[in-house]
Amino acid sequence: MAAALVRPSNNRMIAGVCAGLARRFGTTPRTMRVLFMVSCLLPGPQFLVYLALWILLPSEDKAATGAAAW
Repeated sequence: MAAALVRPSNNRMIAGVCAGLARRFGTTPRTMRVLFMVSCLLPGPQFLVYLALWILLPSEDKAATGAAAW
């Protein structure tokens, strides 16, 4: 079973979005960060999606206390 989609409390660089996505999809945080940076070279709303995930994804410590995790 895949891990819950939360922002981890460790291995963060800015907000932990890439680290949380990497944990969810079974890859390394570095790979997810590189993929995000490469995707920013393409046209689209990547930065807005990142900001939305930063706001919407619960932090790992809040999810451990019972808040809903995706």
